[in-house]
Amino acid sequence: MTFDEFGFEDEIMDGLDAMNFREATPVQEKAIPVIMDGKDMIACAQTGTGKTAAFILPLMNRMLLSGTGSNKVRAIIVTPTRELAQQIDLQFEGFSYFAPISTVAVSGGGDGASWEQQKRGLKLGADVVIATPGRLISHLKVSNIDFSGVEYFILDEADRMLDMGFYDDIMDICSYLPKQRQTLMFSATMPPKIRQLAKNILHDPVEVSVAVSKPNDAIHQSAYICYETQKIGIIEHIFTTPVTGKTIVFASSKIKCKEVAFALKRKKFKVAAMHSDLLQEERDRVMLDFKNNKIEILVATDIVARGIDIDQIELVINYDVPRDPEDYIHRIGRTARANAQGAAITFVSEKDQDKFARIEKFLGYEIEREVLPESLGEAPEYKPREPKKRRRGGHRGNMRRTAPSRSDSAQQGGKPAGREDKKRRSRKRHPRRNAAGGASNDTPAVS
Repeated sequence: MTFDEFGFEDEIMDGLDAMNFREATPVQEKAIPVIMDGKDMIACAQTGTGKTAAFILPLMNRMLLSGTGSNKVRAIIVTPTRELAQQIDLQFEGFSYFAPISTVAVSGGGDGASWEQQKRGLKLGADVVIATPGRLISHLKVSNIDFSGVEYFILDEADRMLDMGFYDDIMDICSYLPKQRQTLMFSATMPPKIRQLAKNILHDPVEVSVAVSKPNDAIHQSAYICYETQKIGIIEHIFTTPVTGKTIVFASSKIKCKEVAFALKRKKFKVAAMHSDLLQEERDRVMLDFKNNKIEILVATDIVARGIDIDQIELVINYDVPRDPEDYIHRIGRTARANAQGAAITFVSEKDQDKFARIEKFLGYEIEREVLPESLGEAPEYKPREPKKRRRGGHRGNMRRTAPSRSDSAQQGGKPAGREDKKRRSRKRHPRRNAAGGASNDTPAVS
C-alpha cells in the first residue's frame, strides 16, 4: 500500500516525497486508518517496524484538517527515554517540513537553560510535546502548564515504561488531560500489565497486531556457551581478528554496563559506556565519538540503546542473553543495515541458558556454537530446562482486533506512484515553528 492511498493532506505528501517514502509498512497500513478515524488504539509492534511514522503521519493529518495555531498544546507523546524523545522529535521535523506544526522535546539530563527552554515551549503552546514521564511530571507540578487543549495522547514503548516503574507517572499525567481525547498505545509486547493500563486509559480501543519479524539473513549469528568469568576473555579473542566497523556490546543493567566498559578499558580497548547515569551532554559526546570512530566499542543498556540509530555497525555482542526473543531481534538488528553484512555473538552463561533456549525455540533453529579458546578453559555443559507450558487465553477485554501481518518488512524509497499528475495546493515550505526557540529552516530529516 502506498502513502498516496491514505488521503493525506498535500503538506504531508510533500514531506514524504522529499524523504523518498513510498510504501507503508504493515503496522502503518493497519494503524493509520484507525487513527485517522479518531479511534483509540493499542498496537503491538517492535521498534524498527515504522511504528513512529504510524502515529506521526495521521496525527499531523488530523491536526491540519482541524486547523493549527491555537497556541495550546494539542498532542502529547510520552516515551521511556530522552534518546527516543529526541529521535521522535527529529522524525517530526522531517515529516512536518511543509506543515505549520511545532514541537518541543521535554526530557531530563540538561541544565537550567534546558529547563527554561522546555518551559517556554510548553507555555507558548507547542502543537506537539514529546516527553519522558519524569520530566513532564516535574513541569506539570512546578510550571503550571495548561493541558486543557490536548486532543491526542500517545504512549510509545509502553511496556518499557512500565518496566521502568512509570505506571503511576502515566496515570498522573492522564489526570491533567481532558477526558475527551484520542489515546494511542504502542508496545513491543502485551503482558497483563499492559492490558490493565489499556483498560484504565483507553476507550473501546481497536487492537492492531503485527507479527514479530525474524532476524535479517545478512546477520551471521553465533553463541559462546561460557562461564561469566570467561566473557571478557572471549571479547579479547574476538578482537584478535580486526573488526573494521563499529561494535555494540549490550549489557543487562547499568551496573553491568559500567563493569564491562571498565574491564575493557583496562585491556586497552577504545571503549565507552552508555547508560542512564550519564548527563545528556555526556551521552551526546559519547555518541559523537562513536559515530566518528574515536570509540571502537560502545557498551550500552537496552533502555538507553533505544535511541541509538547508527549505520556501519559490524558486530553486536550480547554480553548477557536478552530477556525475550523480541529484545534479541531488536539488539542484533542494529547490524547488517542498508544491505550490509553483520555479525551477532551471544554469550550464554549458566544462568542464561533457559532464556537462550527460548530464543532458539522462537527462531525455529539452533544458533551456531563457537568453540572457546583453549586458554580460557572448559565451557559449562549446556543444559537448559524445558520451559513450563503456559495457559492460552487470558484477558480479552472489549478490544476489536485486526489480524496479524505475515510480514513487517518495509519497502520505503522512491516517489509515490501517481503523484506527478496530482495538483498540489502548495509546495511552499512552512517555517517549522519550534515553540521553544523560534523557526527552523533546516532541510527535512531523513529517518
